[in-house]
Amino acid sequence: MLQALDIELICHASHGDPFAVLGPHGSEHRKKSVRCFLPGASTVEVLSTDGVVLGPLERRHSDGFYEGAVKLANSDAYLLRVVWESGQVDVFEDPYRFPLVLAELDVWLLGEGTHLRPFEVLGAQLSTMLGVAGTRFAVWAPNASRVSVVGDFNLWDGRRHPMRLRRECGVWELFLPGVHKGARYKFELRSRHGQVLPQHADPYALQSELRPATASVVSELPPMQPTSTQRQQANALAAPVSIYEVHLGSWRRVAEDGNRWLTWDELAATLIPYVQEMAFTHIELMPVSEHPFDGSWGYQPIGIYAPTSRFGDPAGFGRLVQRCHDAGIGVILDWVPAHFPTDAHGLANFDGTQLYEYADPREGFHNDWNTLIYNLGRTEVRNFLVGNALYWLERFGVDGLRVDAVASMLYKDYSRKAGEWIPNTYGGRENLEAISFLKRMNEVVGVERTQAITLAEESTAYPAVSRPTFAGGLGFHYKWNMGWMHDTLTYMSRDPIYRQHHQRELTFSMFYAFNENFVLPISHDEVVHGKGSLLNKMPGDRWQQMANLRVFLGYMFGHPGKKLLFMGCEFAQEREWNHDHSLDWHLLEQPAHAGIQRLVRDLNRVYRDTPALYEQDFVPAGFEWIELNDTQRSTLSFVRRSTDGKFIMVVCNFTPNVWYDYRMGVTQPGNYREVLNTDSDCYGGSNVRAIDGQVVAADLPWNGRSHSISITLPPLAIVFIEWTS
Repeated sequence: MLQALDIELICHASHGDPFAVLGPHGSEHRKKSVRCFLPGASTVEVLSTDGVVLGPLERRHSDGFYEGAVKLANSDAYLLRVVWESGQVDVFEDPYRFPLVLAELDVWLLGEGTHLRPFEVLGAQLSTMLGVAGTRFAVWAPNASRVSVVGDFNLWDGRRHPMRLRRECGVWELFLPGVHKGARYKFELRSRHGQVLPQHADPYALQSELRPATASVVSELPPMQPTSTQRQQANALAAPVSIYEVHLGSWRRVAEDGNRWLTWDELAATLIPYVQEMAFTHIELMPVSEHPFDGSWGYQPIGIYAPTSRFGDPAGFGRLVQRCHDAGIGVILDWVPAHFPTDAHGLANFDGTQLYEYADPREGFHNDWNTLIYNLGRTEVRNFLVGNALYWLERFGVDGLRVDAVASMLYKDYSRKAGEWIPNTYGGRENLEAISFLKRMNEVVGVERTQAITLAEESTAYPAVSRPTFAGGLGFHYKWNMGWMHDTLTYMSRDPIYRQHHQRELTFSMFYAFNENFVLPISHDEVVHGKGSLLNKMPGDRWQQMANLRVFLGYMFGHPGKKLLFMGCEFAQEREWNHDHSLDWHLLEQPAHAGIQRLVRDLNRVYRDTPALYEQDFVPAGFEWIELNDTQRSTLSFVRRSTDGKFIMVVCNFTPNVWYDYRMGVTQPGNYREVLNTDSDCYGGSNVRAIDGQVVAADLPWNGRSHSISITLPPLAIVFIEWTS
């Protein structure tokens, strides 16, 4: 006989094992006691699957608990026919007649924290059980005393659909028949002490509501994307990689329609042709995971498995990626495993304990961003994040992940004063758990998705970031060269008259250029928070600012390392970037801005067409100084070489003076021609030609070479020169 206490606990949504009470029980002559909890029901009957009434259920509690003995068919399948107090009649399946949701292998792997693809079993999975369509729900909450699914299908009432706990892995599960794609839902949890917690969005939700709404949305798991030899070759270390960094919410907006965002399909129709025309090889999207606050630019995500609903549904994002690939463009996503926001509907205090975050604020709270830090010492949290990396790479086919804020992960004392951090087990400042996690993530990506790349935003001198884990590295393919960015922009901000005293700011990067596989980043971080636009960092009047920007861009494309340029920099955006507004595309009506855009396009084309500029980015054989000590004239010259020995020379003048009869040594005799000159009038320059047609190398030793050429070096310009014959 069912105890009254069990009924009370069900009615008050505090029973820890609802399947022990609800659903069919007993086996005598196929006659079973069917129990259900249906608040607001007037009468309840049990029907066979073909609609025959098998018997009524008796109300045993005024809140809506019903029970009755019913003779079921051999399959134990039945339906509930409910007449509600409103007079409405519904016939539906009883969720509590269905078996376990998680397979034993999944339970074991989840408990171990080694399930490579937890997104395939956790969260909301559209599925069919016992021939009935619905949704499987599963959520990790080992310290909760009760978890319920709530949604628009049950009046958001936590009493109606409590879940079953799989104690081996701390996961609560429930199959809800009749819940289909598009249903909104959350999880309602009670802490181990019985306290009802704020309703949480699903950590593994594949889709979310548009902010300020916060519910998760039942969605289809995207299909696995096939591997591609073409994409693997395009992402290789010896390939040309020129990345256009984009914030999708402000690249373009529709002013005539309330300044709204473009949809995924509208972005595909406009962004992709633009990137093709500009000859970038990849786009890097600032975080597209769901996030509640626009002003975080996506770097404080809640819902890291859900493409943001700002631009449409997840399928739209999938189409954008596919159309990029169809156009030969790679897609890199900003990925944020370093921290998460404190919003009540997110991961914070998820089951009444610090489940996803470190409990001690000296480890678990990030002072700079007022966010929480993932507990990377917990295998389930590591699994959550490593699985997420695979999800984007496999299910949407993106080419790579740029991992945000790696430096903040590597050091326990990052942005903390003495006494505000906890040393590691050896007394040091290195975060051994984060280091282990990053290695694990890169190893899994390397094995499971060989075509994909990972890029680290890492601003310290931590060694071997982009070296394999078997060689003692972190396993990233690329590392952002923050030192190059800082030194070069510092140099470029100086008045040219003073640059002769600071030439080392340009040349220092070559002392460590081959320690890592570097990307040269001019990212969104350089044009926000009062830093102004890239153009306005340049000194002088407007003509000199434009010329300085051109010489800077030319130097970037000549220097060893892959390239990254934030949107708007390619046409000399004048104002600081604002995430709430479109870029100032109207500036392209002005010749000077159109000239900068044309230059970036041509730099990309020359770069892609010249293996010497990319094939040996990360080995000394790909680079050689011609002249680096001409500080008085602020000039530099160097050679870039491809693997077959072909070369191109890059000659730089960082002053507004024209240097006539500028002699430089060359590697071999023959004819030389100008390939690209940033001072050309088509780019807005003064059109001083370095070489008019071709120049023949003279048998005159210079710069330690047997031959030399004499050119005119244009003002504030860079010239690319190649040997022709």
